[in-house]
Amino acid sequence: MRILGIEGTAWAASAAIYDTRDETIVIESNPYQPDSGGLHPREAAEHMSTALPEVISIILDRAATSGETNTIGIDAVAFSRGPGLGPCLRVVGTAARTLTQALSVPLVGVNHMIAHLEIGRYQSGFETPVCLNASGANAHLLGYHRSQYQVLGETMDTGVGNAIDKFTRHLEWDHPGGPKVEAAATDGDYCDLPYVVKGMDFSFSGIMSAAKDAVDDGAPVEDVCTGLQETIFAMLTEVTERALSLTGTSELVLGGGVGQNDRLREMLSMMCAARGASFHAPEPRFLRDNAGMIAVLGAAMHEAGQTISVENSAVDPNFRPDAVTVKWRDNQTSVTHTPTTLSESPIRGAEATVRRVDDRVIKRRVEKSYRHPKLDRQLRAERTRAEARLTSAARRLGVPTPVIYDVDPMTGTLIFDYVGDADLAAELTESRCRAVGQHLGKIHDAGFVHGDPTTRNIRVDPAQTYMIDFGLGYHTDHIEDHAMDLHVFIQSITGTASDPNPLITAFESGYAETGMSTVQSRLGEIESRGRYQ
Repeated sequence: MRILGIEGTAWAASAAIYDTRDETIVIESNPYQPDSGGLHPREAAEHMSTALPEVISIILDRAATSGETNTIGIDAVAFSRGPGLGPCLRVVGTAARTLTQALSVPLVGVNHMIAHLEIGRYQSGFETPVCLNASGANAHLLGYHRSQYQVLGETMDTGVGNAIDKFTRHLEWDHPGGPKVEAAATDGDYCDLPYVVKGMDFSFSGIMSAAKDAVDDGAPVEDVCTGLQETIFAMLTEVTERALSLTGTSELVLGGGVGQNDRLREMLSMMCAARGASFHAPEPRFLRDNAGMIAVLGAAMHEAGQTISVENSAVDPNFRPDAVTVKWRDNQTSVTHTPTTLSESPIRGAEATVRRVDDRVIKRRVEKSYRHPKLDRQLRAERTRAEARLTSAARRLGVPTPVIYDVDPMTGTLIFDYVGDADLAAELTESRCRAVGQHLGKIHDAGFVHGDPTTRNIRVDPAQTYMIDFGLGYHTDHIEDHAMDLHVFIQSITGTASDPNPLITAFESGYAETGMSTVQSRLGEIESRGRYQ
């Protein structure tokens, strides 16, 4: 079977042929290069209108002359249906419909972000990987669960590539900015910039403003570029490790054009090596936008019967990956595995090793070799102090938490009571989720947040539901911060539970009992702000 793939979500006009018989992938691309500034949607669409017919023609000529006979021999046409720039997607959609009718073959509409994941899974041979997609307009973590790719975490404002480009436009550097920041960072010294992660979500708006201000205030550009890379990529690596810990999987694939950055790949590789996990980064031609990945996923979808009619082939600029039913992976293993318990002590979480000694637990935040030493020392000390302080504060409010016996911020070590028989992830019930809602309502009313209330940071036994690991917590009266706590918990339920809806309903009911209705009203706004909504 041979699949013609067409890509054109933003800047790359690309066509490819994937032959399933010998697994060859031939790609022809013509990228858009703006004269100045960033990507201009109208100009990008004009480029797509001119370049796409050219690359398709080249690929079809190759297909006609590379087979056993002088025929085109295309079995289906696959195209990038979204997410992306609407004007560009419409050009691609029109080209795909024209070809599928001219060739009398089926049409397959592909989610561009899932294609980034699937090309990595296809090349690596991994069964159940988490995928970090780091591209210009997007940044998120995906994992296969309940016949869909669930969004485990994502940017709450802008894509990682676009964030870097905003900084380089401030410097009046040509597009794309990522490679220029990478080159400048080789000669710079680390400088402090804001580090913002919330569970497995993250934000780049603050770091971009701070980087621009630092340059305007006279900081060397090379130092700011170093700080920018070290901070942004450490954030992405941290949330990726948290996703591996939450799901229990030990496989990671990287996708997206920013994945071509050597420092990002190095950080992810070091993190996986420390965890004993396997890591795969596709070759650069499959990391940047390309039609090869569209053709590969198109072949799998075609074989699973996921074709569409021309009448139902409208493009979707906001096409979320978790809106796709993944029939080509029916009955395959979920990314979510059974979590370890403290009876298997010591265990390693996303940030720390935890060891049980009789009725005590010794937790030590381990050094992260992938992070810049200064940043690593700062984060481990700050989070150790926050965990000790806020765990005790929650306990005083009546929220079940372990008693803290000792804390050493310099080594990142805490000693506290052993509580619970298992993580909530292993013992999910509606009553326990309702209790979590009640606990969060109490601490929000007292003016602080947990910061990372996932199912792995809650312990349960027949009598109690305990909140643990307040290391990402902080004092705040902002409704937005409180609502993010709710979002993080709901996201962890959605990404791991077999039937999340009753659990989420129970959680929201428990929270509503505390009278924090204004926070719940903000939750919908936060969920609609996700990059793909």
